[in-house]
Parts: sequence; C-alpha cells; structure tokens
Amino acid sequence: MNYVKLGRTGLDVSRICLGCMSYGDPNLPNQAWSLNERDSLPYFRQAIELGINFFDTANVYSLGASEVITGRALKEYARRDEIVLATKLYSKMREGPNGSGLSRKAVFQELDASLRRLGTDYVDLYQIHRWDDSTPIEETLEALNDVVRAGKVRYIGASSMFAWQFAQSLEVSRRHGWAKFVSMQNFVNLLYREEEREMLPLCKAEGIGVIPWSPLARGRLARANDAEATNRSEKDRFGAHVYRSISEGDRKIIDEVGRVAAARGISRAQVAMAWLLGKPNITAPIVGATKPAHLQDAVAALDVKLTEEEVTALEAHYVPHPVAGISW
Repeated sequence: MNYVKLGRTGLDVSRICLGCMSYGDPNLPNQAWSLNERDSLPYFRQAIELGINFFDTANVYSLGASEVITGRALKEYARRDEIVLATKLYSKMREGPNGSGLSRKAVFQELDASLRRLGTDYVDLYQIHRWDDSTPIEETLEALNDVVRAGKVRYIGASSMFAWQFAQSLEVSRRHGWAKFVSMQNFVNLLYREEEREMLPLCKAEGIGVIPWSPLARGRLARANDAEATNRSEKDRFGAHVYRSISEGDRKIIDEVGRVAAARGISRAQVAMAWLLGKPNITAPIVGATKPAHLQDAVAALDVKLTEEEVTALEAHYVPHPVAGISW
C-alpha cells in the first residue's frame, strides 16, 4: 500500500479509501443492495490486511447503521490511532424541523450522534455531504471550527458542490481564522469528468486533497456494456439518478476500458482505477466493496501505470455531461 498526505495536512492516508455505504441495513428502503453486519465484516478485515487505513461513511448511510457497523468492525480489526475515520452530515435523518441540514444545531447534534454510533470520541475527517442553501455558510463553518477546537474533529472536509461555493467557503474560513476544509469528496471517473473544469484546478491551487466517489461509475466501468445488471444497479435509486442514461460516447469509453484491460491481461476495474489514480491531485478514490475482488483490484491498480497512448484512447470519446452529483 502507498500512503500520501491528505492535501497540505500532515495526515497520512492510504491511496485507497474504503467507502462504507455498502454496509448497513438491507431492510431499509433503497438499501436492498447493502450488506448486513455479518456479511460486511470480511471487507473491513480485508482492507486492514491490504494496508488500507482510510474509511469513509456518513450518518445517512442506512440511517446510521453503516456507522454502527463501521465502528464495531474497526474496533475489532484495527487500532484507533492507526486509522483515519471519516463521516459526513447534511441529509435528512428524521422527519420534522431540524432533521437535516448544516445549521449549528445540526453540526453539534449529528456529530454527537455519529460519535455514539461509531464508538469513538473523535473523527479524523468530518465532512459536509452537500451544500445547504438554507443555512449561511458562516454559521456552518463557525460550528465546524468549534467542534475542531473542542477536540471532537481533527480535520474538516466537503463533498460535491459548485466550485464557487467551495471557493467562498475557503475564503470565509481564511477571513475568520477558522479551521478550513482540507479535502473535497467529489464525483470523478472516466464517464464523468466535469470536475476537471473548475473544481479540480481549484483544489490544486488551494492544496486540497481530492477523494473522489464513484470511481468506477457504480460498476459501469468494471463490466462490458452488455453485461447483466447487478443487484445494486437495479435497486440503487441515487445511482439511477446520477447515471440517468449511458450515451454513445460513454459506451465507447467502456469498450476502450475493456480493450486496454484485455491487452494488458488485467481487469477493467484496474484500468479505470489506474486512470483516476494517475491524475494529478487525486489523493484516494473511495471504493465500495461487496466482493473480495473489488478491493484486490483497487489495490492492484496502484501498480498499473498507463501509457500516454492508453490515456489518450480512454479519454478520446468523452463528451460533456450535465452537472450531476451536486444535489440528491
């Protein structure tokens, strides 16, 4: 395993992050594809054995069940001081007023709830899951600064938003001397590269670590165009929302991934992941794993160095896409 600093911090993270959204309660609506606690544990053990020290979850994943499973598993297989534990807030956790968002009340309330579920007294990286139009960013950032100063959070990060919103957030924190975002968890893969226009250059200029979600396009880059649908692709409503349709250009990219993989004698997943890992400023793609090969392929991709010709061929058929992933 390779380790790098998260942005301009001194924090060492593995170049692969295990995303824990797949571990939760399959009995909940829109979670039928997730694994229960018993079936989830082997993937945490596998991750630790592969040298992965970076784990990402969120309060909303299975309405807290993911955090419970993640906390128990890491207590079983790892030492707390050797792992980097990340979680997020923003989404609706209950009906009624103050059940979601990024207000000061929400930051304190949801962090404490996450800490209880995770079984820890601090998180290494606390992230806002989306932008909250109903709360002034100053209120959110001051509250996040306070939980950092209280020792409950080591670093703060953000997830998918417009670049102007992220730039504004960084400037507000800078102006007040508050803790600032050190990472951006955004939507980047071979089928969706719109972040290359503004967000990725902004992150490079500001020294922000980039930890992309959906690096394999919800598995679309890991299988042929005519492959059978998976359990998750059939039941994941958010995935269906983000990938509303597959264009002809997308199909050609998927075919090219297959061609490069066949020529090299490696999996499609390794090719797609190697492309992402080879991009400047990409810190650690977030990988979901529900089969042992998922993590094995992700780690193996660290040793795959694509040629300029292969990269050009993989990128040749890309066409602009509508902005996606910023709203639910």
